[in-house]
Amino acid sequence: MEDEMYNKIGPEKIVKLYDPETGMRAIVCIDNTKLGPAKGGVRLRPDVTEDEVFRLARAMTLKCAMAGLPFGGGKSGIIADDKQLSKEQKEGIVKAFGKGIKNLAPSEYVSAPDMNMAEDEMRLIVEASGNKNTVTGKPADLGGLPHELGSTGFGVYHSTLVALEHLGLDVKNISFAVEGFGNVGQFVSKYLTEKGAKLIAASDSRGMVCNMEGLNFEELLKTKLEKKTVVEFGGCDIKESNSILDVPCDVLITAAIKDLVKPSDIDRLKCKLLVQGSNIPMSHATEDDLHKKGILVIPDFVANAGGVISSYVEFKGGSEEEMWKMVEEKVVENTKAMLERVTEEECPREVANKIAEERIFS
Repeated sequence: MEDEMYNKIGPEKIVKLYDPETGMRAIVCIDNTKLGPAKGGVRLRPDVTEDEVFRLARAMTLKCAMAGLPFGGGKSGIIADDKQLSKEQKEGIVKAFGKGIKNLAPSEYVSAPDMNMAEDEMRLIVEASGNKNTVTGKPADLGGLPHELGSTGFGVYHSTLVALEHLGLDVKNISFAVEGFGNVGQFVSKYLTEKGAKLIAASDSRGMVCNMEGLNFEELLKTKLEKKTVVEFGGCDIKESNSILDVPCDVLITAAIKDLVKPSDIDRLKCKLLVQGSNIPMSHATEDDLHKKGILVIPDFVANAGGVISSYVEFKGGSEEEMWKMVEEKVVENTKAMLERVTEEECPREVANKIAEERIFS
């Protein structure tokens, strides 16, 4: 069924961009536009591949359909190393990308921030393309609802609450660990700890900190913002980043890297619930194996739809207040709709895929 759906949906178009003046190289995947222009952010990394961009675009197709938005799915990747670029070089590359998508956006594709691309870069794309609707996640003075507001983490938080209720767990009595203490990880940690949950581990690219008695969120956030890493936080165990998979907790939230959980990692996980705040943190086969093991996995395109819902509100000229309300309502509604149809034989992603496909082709 999954292979048939993949072929039936797309991709409609894969475009490779090159600018000889700046050396900008990029890949744009327009996966499906049946419900509207393809929506999906642009990331800047040296290891971006066509397959990765396609997988992310497909996740966006399903995410937008699942969220009931008039968007299709797309994604872009600029092949460059942010750590090796000067400010001027990065600006030149981003502007070249903006010019490169001028004929695609916003009629076929609408971009947004992603890895190493934030609201300042969205401003550059708008300037280069000459159309503010080319992107969402823009600065407020351009009519944007910046992703820095935390809409994705807010949605992941609400999806987690629904899943905990489904499992019969009280949020005030659970422990959780967060892989990737960046924008998404920070906001979901904020909301969960305010609700009474206990944060016991957090990781970033430098390592992981863990204290089974609990981490003070406000102090951890202060350390991250000031020292740029969680490993400078004192009074806890410090291990390599991937050790987050070994932490015994009720809930593990992924919020950073793709393909985090490999098939060989399945026996390492000691959680009851895994919520995918990040995109494509594991293969679909791995999710199925975790389901068979008794771990409930909330798929990325269900849990982390807050960002694209915020993008839709921005795209249609809505307010920040409207955005918060819509994120909560849609994420809660769709997480519940998926979990109501989950069985022992059919994992959450399979159910969510069917719901999304029904909405695309209805």
